[in-house]
Amino acid sequence: MRRLKLIMQSLPLILFLSLECFHLAASAVDQFTFDGFAGGNLTLDGTAVVTPDGLLMLTNGTTLLKGHAFYPSPLRFHEAASAGGSSSSPMRSFSTAFVFDIVSEYADLSSPGLAFVVAKSGDFSTALQSQYMGLANARNNGNASNHFLAVELDTIVNAEFGDMSDNHVGIDVDGLASVAADNAGYRDDRTGAFRNMSLLNRTAAQVWVDYDARTSLVNVTMAPLELPKPKTPLLSAAVNLSAVIGGEAYVGFSSSTGVVASRHYVLAWSFKMDGPAPSLNLSKLPALPVTIHGRAPSNILKIVLPIASAALVSALAIAVFIVHRRRLKYAELKEDWEVAFGPHRFSYKDLFHATNGFSDERLLGLGGFGRVYKGVLPVSGVEIAVKKVSHESRLGMKEFIAEVVSIGQLRHRNLVQLLGYCRRKGELLLVYEYMPNGSLDKFLYDQNRPALSWSQRFRIIKGIASGILYLHEDWEQVVLHRDIKASNVLLDAEMNGRLGDFGLARLYDHGTDPHTTHVVGTMGYLAPELGHTGRPSKASDVFAFGVFMLEVTCGQRPVSQDAHGDHLLLVDTVLEHWRRATVGDAVDPRLQGNFALEEASMVMKLCLLCSHPLPSARPSIRQVVQMLDGGTPLPELSQAHLSFNMLDLMQNQMDKSCSAASSVAGNISDFPRAR
Repeated sequence: MRRLKLIMQSLPLILFLSLECFHLAASAVDQFTFDGFAGGNLTLDGTAVVTPDGLLMLTNGTTLLKGHAFYPSPLRFHEAASAGGSSSSPMRSFSTAFVFDIVSEYADLSSPGLAFVVAKSGDFSTALQSQYMGLANARNNGNASNHFLAVELDTIVNAEFGDMSDNHVGIDVDGLASVAADNAGYRDDRTGAFRNMSLLNRTAAQVWVDYDARTSLVNVTMAPLELPKPKTPLLSAAVNLSAVIGGEAYVGFSSSTGVVASRHYVLAWSFKMDGPAPSLNLSKLPALPVTIHGRAPSNILKIVLPIASAALVSALAIAVFIVHRRRLKYAELKEDWEVAFGPHRFSYKDLFHATNGFSDERLLGLGGFGRVYKGVLPVSGVEIAVKKVSHESRLGMKEFIAEVVSIGQLRHRNLVQLLGYCRRKGELLLVYEYMPNGSLDKFLYDQNRPALSWSQRFRIIKGIASGILYLHEDWEQVVLHRDIKASNVLLDAEMNGRLGDFGLARLYDHGTDPHTTHVVGTMGYLAPELGHTGRPSKASDVFAFGVFMLEVTCGQRPVSQDAHGDHLLLVDTVLEHWRRATVGDAVDPRLQGNFALEEASMVMKLCLLCSHPLPSARPSIRQVVQMLDGGTPLPELSQAHLSFNMLDLMQNQMDKSCSAASSVAGNISDFPRAR
């Protein structure tokens, strides 16, 4: 009995010692080597997988997704660190080496690259894809709470991060704005000359990352596979790693894709604490994702090639002469201040050829701001939409182009990507992603097209709400679209709604005022308060979105005429149905009753909330998204809340804005409808 009592008293101590031994064992990993990843133990998420050939594939060619791969257990980066780590303990040095390869769908376009990461946590679920590389998002980028060190191999230029080129290596701390960066390459040990390396040449290369705890220096070195590690690092930066990651941290890789399909591979990886990383056995590397086989030239080729070369030289000479003669045909308007906008500017010649000389066969439609043409970029084959806008005055052009470039940095699956611009004589050309199914209004009003199902309409409504939420609250600046309507919503190949045409959009910093009193937009979507103040706001965008939801649900235009020529407003029609409890009768008759009445009623109730004449009575776009997702119940609509007539308010608005009528009419934006 006494022995049993002694054992019971000792049990907590035994359990504590066992757990401590387990923790020390888990943290005792100081080095590992993967010469290929077949059978390797890694923690994967997102698109990251290990292929049957042993390649670690972080992204699989799907656009706008991310992938991570981490060594499964955290490593101890402080000497004598207790459980959880002690920032007062001496820091340990480490070294890693890895072989990578980036394969893009196009030779001249790519998604962001990949990054080696040392992070306090392996959870990057809140990080965004595209330029954020699966490491941060628009809100927390650069925050010390992120706790990561990354070495990025980046193949696009992001102005918001101050990227130097579309082929650079950077050292990042807690964000994607690099503390040190340089063009990808290495320094020749013999001559000291810099040798450039392309990250997109579909050839694997090796990278070494070394951290010296005594000097707090992070050194990054890279080289082609056939060369040993260069003696001089490509770049170095002093990093207080103790403050960044604490005592224990995870090591691994992160990558993401943007609007261009790319694949990011790691072929081999080694890591070691307190010493150089083990050498990788390059003879054991898995097969490269893209292999180009060479063949000895045949006798016929030996004869044909010189002739073909001579013909090519002659053709090039003729081409140079023709280009010289026709250069005025492609002359552009360029000013010194546009140099800073770099890759956002397209050449007029490329756009001219992409649209077959802006031929009528390529015309998608026309509207109040100009014509829109379909194009195919001659080198990459990417489909685009080119909008030609007239601009006779240079007044404010610099500021306008700056906003065009800023809007081009928006990244969201429910926004049409603005790729860039070009200027020529009296024209401004805006270049967008091409949406194969055209604008939404064609499916709502063209009787020759199949009617959209209710599930398609509801998905489009939720998608556009998500895009507006990104514009209003989730990007680094507030973006007021100011022209939300069905003709400005485009449909991609999967019939997902994308909000486009940012020709009237305005940007301003969070917590500030947009500083404009110029009334723009489309009648029927303009909030009543714009007729008094002319000042746009998030609430005026929400009003237009409410009218848009009615348009999609009811299949009718916001303003129509009866047999007597009197104006009828759709919101008043739905309001009357709501009062009579016949709201189901307002749904588009083309659906023939095949819709979810509860969802449709919820949408129209939300429409009336968004379309209220008082801005303070409208919900925010975040509340709208929560209500559409079912996370927040809709408030009850009282008779007092709905005691308004929008037609009277619209007439009052038109009367009070009569003095600015030319301004309003001159800025009505109709995204061109397909012919």
